[in-house]
Amino acid sequence: MNTDAVSDIFRRVLENAEVRADSDFFVMGGDSLLATRVLSAIARTYGVELGFDDFLDAPTPNALSKKIASMA
Repeated sequence: MNTDAVSDIFRRVLENAEVRADSDFFVMGGDSLLATRVLSAIARTYGVELGFDDFLDAPTPNALSKKIASMA
């Protein structure tokens, strides 16, 4: 999964076209409930299971895509 794919998921969940690779999910208005939607979309689409702690450690599309790559 690349950064653009994660950014697209963030945009869809946050309903915000302004998400960039370095956009912090929580600063952009995300919360824990929306984060679970991101995690579900990643699991469903890419088969990678991440926990909420993983998301807290990597709340930007760039950081999260790197975490996913390290788990693959």
